[in-house]
Amino acid sequence: MKMKIVFLAMCFLCINACGRTESADSRLGALTAGKPDEIIVYRSPTCGCCKKWMAHLEDNNFKVTEIRTGEVQKIKDRYGISQDMASCHTAIVDGYVIEGHVPIDDIQKLLKTRPKITGITVPGMPIGTPGMEMGDEKEAFDVMSFDHDKHYQLFNSYKGN
Repeated sequence: MKMKIVFLAMCFLCINACGRTESADSRLGALTAGKPDEIIVYRSPTCGCCKKWMAHLEDNNFKVTEIRTGEVQKIKDRYGISQDMASCHTAIVDGYVIEGHVPIDDIQKLLKTRPKITGITVPGMPIGTPGMEMGDEKEAFDVMSFDHDKHYQLFNSYKGN
């Protein structure tokens, strides 16, 4: 075991000595590539669009743990999601809150960049977001970031058709 640790330490020293500027986190990410991110989704037992959004996650290499609850609002309150930023389900991934029908690209960007925020949200249930598909119709919508003090900022914006 000691030899393995010494070998790994030497490898990291060599990588750093060769002028590589990747962070330890990005190297670790590369070593664990292919491993699904684990995400917990809290949803109402009666909501069908949540299941479609969870399928979107699973199709993109997320391991989904579903928790059905009649007290979704208590979950939202616990994580500081205001009424005007709420949607139908709340998820937790790697310490971040994901509220509503957030596209996978935005979740991956969040996990890659790791900003100092509580999470991201797509308020409401815009048509055309993952899980809310209705043919080719797409509403314009924003993905907003938020922190513990309920400061909101634009994270990403999507145009409708």
